[in-house]
Amino acid sequence: MNYTDIDFNKKTILITGAAGFIGSSLAFYFQENYPNATVVAFDCFRSGETFSNGNLKSFGHFKNLLGFKGIVVSGDINDKVALKELEDNYSFDYIFHEAAISDTTVLEQDVMMKTNVNAYEDLLKIAIKHNANMIYASSAATYGDSDRFEIGYEQPNNAYGFSKVVMDNVTAQYLKKDLDISIVGLKYFNVYGNREFFKNSTASMVVQFGHQIMKGLTPKLFEGSDKILRDFIYIEDIIQANIKACAPKKSGVYNVGTGKARSFEDIVNILQKELEIDNGKEYIPNPFVGSYQFFTEANIESTKENLNYDPKYTMEDGIKAYIPEIKRLFKTEVK
Repeated sequence: MNYTDIDFNKKTILITGAAGFIGSSLAFYFQENYPNATVVAFDCFRSGETFSNGNLKSFGHFKNLLGFKGIVVSGDINDKVALKELEDNYSFDYIFHEAAISDTTVLEQDVMMKTNVNAYEDLLKIAIKHNANMIYASSAATYGDSDRFEIGYEQPNNAYGFSKVVMDNVTAQYLKKDLDISIVGLKYFNVYGNREFFKNSTASMVVQFGHQIMKGLTPKLFEGSDKILRDFIYIEDIIQANIKACAPKKSGVYNVGTGKARSFEDIVNILQKELEIDNGKEYIPNPFVGSYQFFTEANIESTKENLNYDPKYTMEDGIKAYIPEIKRLFKTEVK
């Protein structure tokens, strides 16, 4: 599906974090819609290295790029030599910066800031030098303890959310300059869909509940789950926002959600209906009361106005579209 009048054929596009969930989805979007575009997929890929919380340092997985025919470069965005080689070897028209430490439980604040903030500014300098429009991943985690999900009301409660606030602040400083490029930050809310599986325990509850149900297990929900609401957004609407951000009416930072909060209870109900499996539900005490967000809902008015963004997928539509992949993954990766 084409989301813009821009013809990306004969354009050179850099995607960082391209072996991850959203990065790989973008890579295939361009391959399928603009076969004559040059797409450079840059990712450090996973190793056995972990953070102190036990989670992997990188979730990038080669299986997310199976079938991709563009250029694949293995490298770390913290490696200035690797970035210099990108700068010297290509002339980019667009940069989609999806690479980040996205695990909100990572405790290494120094690595978080270097990776999410310093490396972003290094890439921004390449964008300016190449005259390339920059589209980067911010996050709804910037809102943290806020009860108002609008730009300017961020209250991050972890290092990840803070790092994304600082990224957005860097953007604001650069936009004060007289630049020939656009810079757009996209605050993703709760994304789910194809190619998220290899995020392991940080993948959405849509795929995790789906596989629990297919195993014959009873999904465990926190007590009061019908009142725990999030803005869940399907991957196709995330792609739409990224593509439309290539030609914004106005540079800046924008929320990307559906604008409609839904419950974890809804997820389980829709999954069991679509899978035609009813394992019931089990309710357990919420151990995170006091440090847990019970509600998120993106204000997307400025996103609609300045990016011409229009979310297409309700939760029912998104989960229905996702079911074949949830089933495929269960057969090939879970069983």
